[in-house]
Amino acid sequence: MKLTKHLTLITDNMKQLPIQSDNFKYIEQSFKQWLDILGYAPSTVYKLPNILREFFNWLERKNLRHVKEIKTEHIKQYYNYTKQRANTRFGGGLSNASINDQRRTLYLFTDYLRQSGRYEIPFIKIPSLKDRKEKLNTLTPEEVKQLFEATHIKDSSNWDTEIAIRDRALLTMFYGCGLRRNEAKHLNLEDINLDKAIVHMRKGKGNKERLVPINTANINYLDDYKYNARPVLLKGVNTEAFFVSMRSQRINDQTMNLRIRILVQKTRNPVIIDKNPSLHTLRHSIATHLLNNGMKLEHKAKFLGHSSLESKQIYTHLMNDQ
Repeated sequence: MKLTKHLTLITDNMKQLPIQSDNFKYIEQSFKQWLDILGYAPSTVYKLPNILREFFNWLERKNLRHVKEIKTEHIKQYYNYTKQRANTRFGGGLSNASINDQRRTLYLFTDYLRQSGRYEIPFIKIPSLKDRKEKLNTLTPEEVKQLFEATHIKDSSNWDTEIAIRDRALLTMFYGCGLRRNEAKHLNLEDINLDKAIVHMRKGKGNKERLVPINTANINYLDDYKYNARPVLLKGVNTEAFFVSMRSQRINDQTMNLRIRILVQKTRNPVIIDKNPSLHTLRHSIATHLLNNGMKLEHKAKFLGHSSLESKQIYTHLMNDQ
């Protein structure tokens, strides 16, 4: 049996574990959304909350019912328990990979509690049995600034000026507005209201619409592209697409991915190059920066196009628990 299938069966089994505490139930769902907002892989967003459920089940068996009852000693005890407990489905003990998933879940869970303002748990160092932590790169604000600055570095292309202006507009959409790749690709001219400083996202994930605010600097970049670069790229062709290619067609995934790779190399910054950022990295970076600047989870969820109703319900419930 392949390892991924093996781990899926284990986490599916964890999902069936009962937890009675309403507080734990809400925390589990809120933690899942937090992972999703920060851009973790779908497999991680699915798996880690199920692992957290096992921790909550273990806490309830010790008569603990609220997140604020959790102490550092409980985390240590639980982690030691996972290293000793039997694998109920396949026999024997847990694999190193499964134990490290438990470790990673505990680390991210305590990060979530601190960053969301739910509860402050002191940092605890738990040794890893095997280094398999998912690498989710984040650019610093200074590194994002360097990507914007790289758009002013000329290359050999005859289209250099127009492409550079379009690059700044793309960076604006992925970082400044936090759009997904598919959302930016399907933007139409009518979706950009510069007078009201709003992007009308009509084709978001799950076909959900939302309005995304644009700050002053980003308006200037979008204005420059709309009125100066886009008409040149169109070459008289009529299209509703906002982002267009050198062939006067709606821009595609390959072109957008290529442009970010070119900008990364233009920075000549070995740290940025080593991070090998993608378009999604920009979205993940703005989510992280908003989090670090104190934006509430429900507001980040709305800004990034996640379902906000459940988030709001969770947030309200937890606030009433305090």
